[in-house]
Amino acid sequence: MREPFAVCISGHRPERLPTGSALHMMQSLLYCEIETAIADGANQFYVGMARGTDLWAADMILYFRSQHPQIRLTAVLPYQDRSRSIRGAERFHVHAVLSAADNIISISEHYYKGCFRARNAYMIEHSKRIIALMLDEKSGTGQTIRMAKRAGLELRILSAEMAKLQTAPAHEFFRF
Repeated sequence: MREPFAVCISGHRPERLPTGSALHMMQSLLYCEIETAIADGANQFYVGMARGTDLWAADMILYFRSQHPQIRLTAVLPYQDRSRSIRGAERFHVHAVLSAADNIISISEHYYKGCFRARNAYMIEHSKRIIALMLDEKSGTGQTIRMAKRAGLELRILSAEMAKLQTAPAHEFFRF
């Protein structure tokens, strides 16, 4: 039996990612990478609860948890009232994920400059592997990956170039 380990997720928000089939291919790669982590023994996942990659990954992890009850999802918020500024369907989505998460950790009670970096550092400190959807190294995701490299985490970086090499989505769910 494999030693259980933790994985953190990082990635861009939707406006920084491609749209259409390119996005579906990237999401399918994310799905497969999470599935691979579970097969490798991952039982704990940390997500930062940002729009885009974080929430997509959280949804996927919750889906996999329905098949593998040992899996745990921890939502790591940079500050407690983070969701207060979110509106509409996105707010509903965030609250649905938070209510389904096994753990919710708030790095700070209130916003402060650097709280997002502190959130990312917390996730890295508690993980063995990082799965990241990245297009631009000059971003919060790029900073998180650099932190993960320095900490010696296993890196699983998913890019638009990887998605372009796919001839079909990596999973049936992403076919249209």
